[in-house]
Amino acid sequence: MSVLALGINHHSAPLDLRSRFAFPAPQLPAALHSLREHLARAAPEATLLSTCNRTELYVAANDAATAAELARPTLEWLAQQGGTSGALLADHAYVVEDSAAARHAFRVASGLDSMVLGEPQILGQMKLAVREAGLAGTLGSTLHQLFQRGFCVAKEVRSATEIGAHSVSMAAATVRLAGQLFEDLSQVRVLLVGAGEMIELVAAHFASQKPLSMTVANRTAERGEALAARFGARSMRLADLPDHLHEFDVVVSCTASSLPLIGLGAVERALKKRRQSPMFMVDLAVPRDIEPEVARLNDVYLYTVDDLAALVQSAGEKRHAAVARAEEIVEQGVRGFAQWMEQRASVPLIRAIHQQAEDWRSAELKRARHLLARGANVDEVLETLTRGLTAKLLHGSMAELRCADTEHRAQTAQTVQRLFLRAGARG
Repeated sequence: MSVLALGINHHSAPLDLRSRFAFPAPQLPAALHSLREHLARAAPEATLLSTCNRTELYVAANDAATAAELARPTLEWLAQQGGTSGALLADHAYVVEDSAAARHAFRVASGLDSMVLGEPQILGQMKLAVREAGLAGTLGSTLHQLFQRGFCVAKEVRSATEIGAHSVSMAAATVRLAGQLFEDLSQVRVLLVGAGEMIELVAAHFASQKPLSMTVANRTAERGEALAARFGARSMRLADLPDHLHEFDVVVSCTASSLPLIGLGAVERALKKRRQSPMFMVDLAVPRDIEPEVARLNDVYLYTVDDLAALVQSAGEKRHAAVARAEEIVEQGVRGFAQWMEQRASVPLIRAIHQQAEDWRSAELKRARHLLARGANVDEVLETLTRGLTAKLLHGSMAELRCADTEHRAQTAQTVQRLFLRAGARG
């Protein structure tokens, strides 16, 4: 068997492209059956993982089809599902095989490949994908083993490291600061201004805290709606921001505007409507989206990129140590899976050897019974039976020794010695 992992994620593809490949849970069984039909059943095992940040296919190929041979038709199928060209998808997709596929799966399960480092939601999403594949009948023994080992790796990473406690990014620092001001982030309303990569990261971090609500305000409505949909948020026109600013406890802005979008007057009016309830504001834009004078207002906590830089730097060393340990745990898991795959590859040979030995045993036993039925001496029959079995067991090895050329004779001799002489000594 061989294993293939293929897909797109927040590292490899922009939001607009990723949005085309979302598979809600109820659609997974039909999608998995469609994939198997497209591959002409060359891959009996398949699992589809679809989250707001990634769409991935895990395929286990049988002996007749290698993972490399399945990559192109699998990409073609995924491109069809997203209504895009195979060439465009290939430019943004990643394809990994066997040990590399296991490493990728284990890192995903452990949160090492997440937009929010160490976030725990991905493990539950992966378990859901595996459960749906099982119900659809596309989860075989190879993928079952892959994911179960991945779940064990993820559990060890979470228990042995603090991988989620030291996320190093402006987005992580933003959420951490908000948590210091508000005791319970699940009770705050969040406004995200913009729809670029930085705001997407901030949205992912806040979504992991399950706030009361999230709203995305963007100049281009379509892009803002797409980002909002991926995180279960609402969308709002940027022009409506001043009238609704007072509704939000947290405001994070990062746009490409050359002039401030949130002025002192708008924040003052919002504070009056909030009856001086505090507002946490973060301006991640350069040049600024929020007028600097806002920082002077009571009950407003305004942070800029420079303010967050110190927090990001201080968490660096701790995160580095946690990630290094987590990667070690992943590699241990990969080695274990690779060893299991190698052992599994020997199963057909082991079965064939057992069958051959059973055939020999049956033949000799049949002969012995025939001789006994004719009145032959029992000791002579047993002698004949054991000699016959011994001859059959040794015939192949002796033939290899006699026929081996000079170059391979020594290696053949060592193999035969290891198989028979040492085994005999143990017996």
